[in-house]
Amino acid sequence: GSLVVAVLAHSGRLDKEHLGARVGRLSRRGEVCAMINKKYSEFLPSMQSAEDLVAQVEGLANNIDLLKAGIENEVQRDLNVAVAEFTELKQQLERDTLVLSVLKKLQEFDTTVRECNSALLEKQYVTAAQQLEKARSNLRSLESRRGFELKILKALGTELTVQTQNLIYHLGEEWQKLIVWKLPPSKGSSSPEAVVLSELHLHTLPPQDEDAAVPPVAAVLQALAVLGELHSKLKDFGQLLLQYMLKPLISHPSLEPVPEEQPDVFILRFRSQELALDESSPMEVFDKIKLVFEVLHKHLLNVPLEQPGEGRKEGKVTLAELLGELIWEELSDCLIHNCLVSSIPTNSSKLEQYKEVIESTEEFEKALKRMQFLKEDTTALLKYACNVDSHFANKKCQDVIMAARNLMTSEIHNTVKITPDSSVALTELSDPGSGDHLKMHRPSSLLHNGTVNLGSESRLSPFTLCLPSCRISCSVQQLVELAYHTLLEATASTDVCSVQLFDCVRNIFQLFYEVVPTYHRENLQKLPQLAAIHHNNCMYIAHHLLTLGHQFRYRSSSVLSHGAATFVDLVPGFRRLGMECFLAQMRVQKGEILERLSSARNFSNMDDEENYCAANKAIKQVLHQLRRLGMVWQDVLPVNVYCKAMGALLNTALAEIVTRIAALEDISAEDADRLYSLCRIMVEEGPQVFTPLLEEDKNKKYQEEVPVYVQKWMTFKELMIILQANLQEIVDQWADGKGPLAEEFSAAEVKSLIRALFQNTERRAAALAKIK
Repeated sequence: GSLVVAVLAHSGRLDKEHLGARVGRLSRRGEVCAMINKKYSEFLPSMQSAEDLVAQVEGLANNIDLLKAGIENEVQRDLNVAVAEFTELKQQLERDTLVLSVLKKLQEFDTTVRECNSALLEKQYVTAAQQLEKARSNLRSLESRRGFELKILKALGTELTVQTQNLIYHLGEEWQKLIVWKLPPSKGSSSPEAVVLSELHLHTLPPQDEDAAVPPVAAVLQALAVLGELHSKLKDFGQLLLQYMLKPLISHPSLEPVPEEQPDVFILRFRSQELALDESSPMEVFDKIKLVFEVLHKHLLNVPLEQPGEGRKEGKVTLAELLGELIWEELSDCLIHNCLVSSIPTNSSKLEQYKEVIESTEEFEKALKRMQFLKEDTTALLKYACNVDSHFANKKCQDVIMAARNLMTSEIHNTVKITPDSSVALTELSDPGSGDHLKMHRPSSLLHNGTVNLGSESRLSPFTLCLPSCRISCSVQQLVELAYHTLLEATASTDVCSVQLFDCVRNIFQLFYEVVPTYHRENLQKLPQLAAIHHNNCMYIAHHLLTLGHQFRYRSSSVLSHGAATFVDLVPGFRRLGMECFLAQMRVQKGEILERLSSARNFSNMDDEENYCAANKAIKQVLHQLRRLGMVWQDVLPVNVYCKAMGALLNTALAEIVTRIAALEDISAEDADRLYSLCRIMVEEGPQVFTPLLEEDKNKKYQEEVPVYVQKWMTFKELMIILQANLQEIVDQWADGKGPLAEEFSAAEVKSLIRALFQNTERRAAALAKIK
């Protein structure tokens, strides 16, 4: 370095300042090289020791590989053998433990059975029952073990069953000693004479002259409860109690419970009252039932029992509560249907008096709850009694529907005369008041002369909108009266009740619409009088339905006064029902008339005596049929309906005769005379069938008005004129198509008759030419 410096300095490339700096740096580099040499000399021994350690590690790795190979070849085989031995020992231990536990259970089973037998000998029934339950639990535990079966288990089950049945048998004997029933010889009879012989003997107190070790009633009941047999015993006891004690007291007012207490027995029997009402009031029935339960509660039912697992407080329950769960539903149903239902008023005015029944029902339920026979939330009887409005409506509707149905199925032919001034036999309706409704809907006032003032010069008869005189069935009149009475009842009832009664009245008429035509179908088809009466019945009902709802609209403060109470929608159906029935009968009668006229041999060849007799017979049969109908419809149908019906039937006969005669192609002079005589019979006797009224002198008016009701009457008379007239008279009657003959016959019909009556001559041809 110094040499380099000297050279550089000599060559002049470095100045003096730079030369000094370079000399300093070269000195420091020499020191560093010396330090590196020192460190290297120190590192060499460490490296040597590391290489020695690597050699040692490689030697250890080789040893490990050798050791691993030895373990895998020798030690693993020994280890597998040891594990197999351990597993076998473990399974043996488990089997031994299982056997030990089974033996322990068997020992416990044997012990409990022995203790049960000992307790049974000492009449400690509760202990015996508990021991049997323990034995049953041990047996179930043994049977539940999978993969472990013993033939002895079947024998143990048999032994347990034998012991259980033995204990149940002893408990049954004790039960029969405690509770003794003396029933009537005819057990199936429910008459008061048979039921009064029933007695219940309760031996629930131990006799004073016997050993105190006799099991009390609580022990027997608790033992039965432990064995699960108490439910069946109580169920049988409850059914006997219902059949021979409780239900007879409800059904027979003459029976009265009589308790009798003796030193070692308590007896409950009946006493029959001679003077008894047909039905007992609910208050009397509740008192009798309550007396029976008080006696049973004191001497039998007030026994607390252990009932684990039943979800009850502290696992205890009284016998009264258990019995109540078994029989209360059936008892309450019997009380409702045989006691409370019959006590429901049939008149709304008596509903206020029913509060006494509600209070008595509430007190009865409270008494049963105090005796723990009922749970606190049980209110079936009280709910039924409090819902008296609905039950009243249901009962009223049921009675009304039954009464209506009986009326509908009664005889139709028992009739009553209805006149325009007839009215429904109903109690005077109460004054609707002087409110706005009355002011707005004031009826038209009647004038002194019997006419209605319409606010103008016009006058109407007071009978303008009245039903004409006719006969209707007594049953239908009673049916309408029933509807009025029911609606009158509805006006004095609550809203719910009034709506139900209104619906009931609608149901009455809808039932009539369905029942009567079906029930009386055969008679309505065969008997013309019944068809006419049924027609009047339907019109009578429709007439009342028009105003039935309106009459009660302002006499009620209920929802019926809002305009919904109407029967007008039923009116068309009833009118149609009556008309269809009567028209069907008219078609039958028309068919018979045409059938009789069909035997007249078309009114041809009347010069033949046999043909004339047949035609004469047919005419007389038709007239006889019409007279018979006139008699059976007399005083039954309204006069206008009667005249229209008879006119239509007579018109059918005349039209058929005219058609048959007009169709003849050849009519001789003798034929014409005989045809005229036959027609004269119809003209003379036909009007006589019009006898709508019983008074003969009043019928002449309607007989004179026959042309009004018989459309073909004038046609028939013109035919008679043609049969007796000459050609000129016929032409005169025609009068160039303006005469009376032209009004009844067409030109073709007149020409046909002329050709049949007269021979082919010039005069006939001239006459035919004028008929056009």
